Amino acid sequence: MNWVDLLSALALVLVIEGVIPFISPKGYKSTMQQLITMPDSTLRYIGFGLVVVGVVSLYLVRG
Repeated sequence: MNWVDLLSALALVLVIEGVIPFISPKGYKSTMQQLITMPDSTLRYIGFGLVVVGVVSLYLVRG
């Protein structure tokens, strides 16, 4: 892996993260308000699940 791959991956994260608020700002705000009411432990489990899915996906794609 080199710096170009890492920076490309980070750029793609920014693109993907920006799609939802660009397409549906009201829906994005509503979702963020719901996240505020969730307990921290639930958010941690969701975050951990996303990390696991990302690592497994990366392993499958990159071998």
